Amino acid sequence: MVAITSTLDLSPSWRISPQGLRRALIAGMRRVINQREALNRINVFPVPDGDTGSNLAFTLRSVLSGALSRRNRSVGELLSSVAADAVDGARGNSGAILAQFFAGLSESVGDAAQLSASCLARAAASASEQARGALAQPKEGTILSVIRAFADALQAPAGDFRQWFGAALASAQRALADTPKQLAVLRQAGVVDAGAQGFVDLLEGIHDFLLRRRVDPLAASDEPTQEFAGEHWHDDADASKPWCTECLIHAEQVDRSALHAALAAIEADSVVLAGVGDRLRVHAHVDQPGKLFDLASRFGTVTARKAEDMRAQHRAATRSTRVAIVTDSAADLPTGLNEQLPLDVVPVRVNFGAEDFLDRVSISPAEFYRRLRESSVLPQTSQPPPGDFRRQFELLLGHAEEVLYLGISRALSGTLQAGESAAARLDSQRIRVLDSGQASCGQALLVIQAAEMAAAGASAAEIAGRVSELSRRTHTIALAREVSFAVRGGRVPAWAGKLSDWLGLTPIARMQANGRLGVAGALLARRHAPQRFAEWVLRRMPKEARWWLMVGHCDAAEDAEVLRSALRQRLQVERDWLVEAGPAIGAHAGPGALVVGLLQLDA
Repeated sequence: MVAITSTLDLSPSWRISPQGLRRALIAGMRRVINQREALNRINVFPVPDGDTGSNLAFTLRSVLSGALSRRNRSVGELLSSVAADAVDGARGNSGAILAQFFAGLSESVGDAAQLSASCLARAAASASEQARGALAQPKEGTILSVIRAFADALQAPAGDFRQWFGAALASAQRALADTPKQLAVLRQAGVVDAGAQGFVDLLEGIHDFLLRRRVDPLAASDEPTQEFAGEHWHDDADASKPWCTECLIHAEQVDRSALHAALAAIEADSVVLAGVGDRLRVHAHVDQPGKLFDLASRFGTVTARKAEDMRAQHRAATRSTRVAIVTDSAADLPTGLNEQLPLDVVPVRVNFGAEDFLDRVSISPAEFYRRLRESSVLPQTSQPPPGDFRRQFELLLGHAEEVLYLGISRALSGTLQAGESAAARLDSQRIRVLDSGQASCGQALLVIQAAEMAAAGASAAEIAGRVSELSRRTHTIALAREVSFAVRGGRVPAWAGKLSDWLGLTPIARMQANGRLGVAGALLARRHAPQRFAEWVLRRMPKEARWWLMVGHCDAAEDAEVLRSALRQRLQVERDWLVEAGPAIGAHAGPGALVVGLLQLDA
């Protein structure tokens, strides 16, 4: 513990200085972060996706690393920064509500230098109403009920500050205990509301600071002490809207009523609008994330897109494997595989000019290739930010002993480094990051091997050892049917593109031992390219070996089937898959490209 000298004046005419408020908030927020796994395990409403603790922790870490990492001249300035950072970093339903609570506090306090009892009571009441107003359909028995109980209790006359705040905390605790009486799903699961518990944890951390004048450090994650309460997908959780979707709208002023109406028109659930100044955080559960992002763009500039499949989160929370496997969407996995295995995917980002998408979440491969053909703007792919990995890792660590992230080759992308950064800041002892040395189909084959080992009960060390061995016998080979996209993107010189067209060449690229993709040859035929490509591959693979085979295509399913059939006839293929290749390959190779992934099972 770190001793802190309080600057709170606890006489009847007390005032809270910015330094005292800052330290109290740090204590409260650290308490919530330290309780994140316990909050994840009781998260059953509105959806049993086991991430309320992780979402609150991510939201509050944005504040701790921002507004609370520096001194402020007034409580008004401090709360304004806290609100802005909370809105920017808000994650999940409860995170967005808490961000609006801070925004309400800030708005009411204004530019006050210090906080008095009347000012704090007035600000809490305003913040409670603003938090409730942020929801399209507020429900009792949630964090809203506890916030209101706390704010109402602060309206009592203030004497000694610690006693006054303690009485308000006790009122919030009673409201928390009542949440199962108000929501049947909580009563059936035998838990209180996770978001409400998180708010009480925040208040308890602040109260403990007032009593002890100490701030507890951030603790290492404890082993789970109870099972996840949301074992079943209950009736109140709408399975037709499985995407927890969020973004930030930047505009001078957003008509919230019009935005609420537009969200209602697409039948969005769990809508929360949290904002301060010129930015508004939108949270909603929808059937397709792209609908929400397109809608939001009509109200301003959209950034910080996030969409998470709550069904996948529920599966992760209820799995009983020791190890959870994570990969990025550069791995072209068969559809639905993560429903069968302990496997989660962090999407890479795709940009068409100012439009930003999440690979396979807010843009499908079919839509990507349609835009690629029709748009005059070339797409760009970019790595997920470390925060995307951190959220995924934090969620999985609440339900598994270890996490192994198997990523795209370090030489091709900074994605692996983003995963390493998140692992180092979270729990490097329980998170392993492994370079696959591959991309696309080759990476996917290694991911499948890792996930199947995890499902069978292997440890992270055992999985990492086996994958490292197999990666040396894994091949990723791609055929680019159209060189113009690489030329336009500056990846191939213009003269090389003209020469390729003039000679009728179809270039072949192959993953090399250093993890880079290099030109390995070319075909002089285009009309029968799949057959010729198969022959090229077959000449370079030992026929006596046993293989896993994956064939990917960039909007060329028929050609891919011809290629797969040709390879199956001549190789000893034990398992094979046909997949759509995503932007990681398509943005470079263009429509019509074909990819072969081969994993040699025996040395």
